[in-house]
Amino acid sequence: MTPIITVLISGSGSNLQALIDKEAKNELNGKITQVISSSATAFGLTRAEKAGIKSKTHILKDYYKGTTKEEKKERQIRREQFNKDLANLIINGDDKDTNYIKPDLIVCAGWMLILSPAVLTPLEQAGITIINLHPALPGAFDGTHAIDRAWKAGQDGEITKGGVMIHKVIAEVDRGAPILVEEIDLKKEETLEEYEDRVHKVEHVAIVKGTNLALDEIIEKKKTAEKKKKSDDEETLDEKIDKLKLA
Repeated sequence: MTPIITVLISGSGSNLQALIDKEAKNELNGKITQVISSSATAFGLTRAEKAGIKSKTHILKDYYKGTTKEEKKERQIRREQFNKDLANLIINGDDKDTNYIKPDLIVCAGWMLILSPAVLTPLEQAGITIINLHPALPGAFDGTHAIDRAWKAGQDGEITKGGVMIHKVIAEVDRGAPILVEEIDLKKEETLEEYEDRVHKVEHVAIVKGTNLALDEIIEKKKTAEKKKKSDDEETLDEKIDKLKLA
C-alpha cells in the first residue's frame, strides 16, 4: 500500500510544490492526500488546489480571539487546545472528511509554528512519522531566521558552511535526528538575497530526497509488520491443527 502524506505549510509552499511535481512524475514514494495550513492566505493552498489536493486551515489566531497579549496564561491554555485539535485533525480528519485515512507521514514544509508534545505524543501513539525541513546544519541556528543568521555568521567569518537538513521532529525545536543533510558553502561576496536563493534551490531537492528516505523507512516497517503477522497467523493455524490431532 502506498504511504499517505500530509504536508503542513504556513506560506508560499514552494517546497510543497517540489513534492507535488515529483509525485506527478512518479518520483515520490507516497501520495499527498491533504495539505494543512496555519494561514488562510498561504499561497501553498492555491498550489494544493491546482494539484487537486484537499486542503484545510488550522489557524492559531482564531484560538486567541477575545484575548490580549497580556493574558499569557489564557493564551497558553488556548495554544495547547490548538495543538490538541491539530493532532486530532491529522489523526481523525474533520466532519467534512468521508472515508478518512490517517497519514503515514507528516512533512513540515515551511510550517512556522512549534509543535508541542500535545501534538507529537498523539501522533507517535498513532504510528505517524513527522519530519521537518530546516535551513541550517544540525545543531546550528535552531529556530527562526536561520538563513539570515547563517549568512551573517558567514559574513563575520565565524563559519564557512551553511546548509539544509531534513530531520525527525521532537519537542526540542530543530533537534530531531537528521535524515538528510546538505552543506552549502558560504561566500563572502554574496548578498543575503543571493544566499537565500541558493538555500531555497537546495531545499527543493532536499525535501524530496528526505521525504523519500522517510517513506522508505515506513514502507520497510510495514513489510516487516506484515511478515510478522503472516508468521504469527501461520503459527496460530499450526497450533489449531495440533489441537485437533490431539482431540
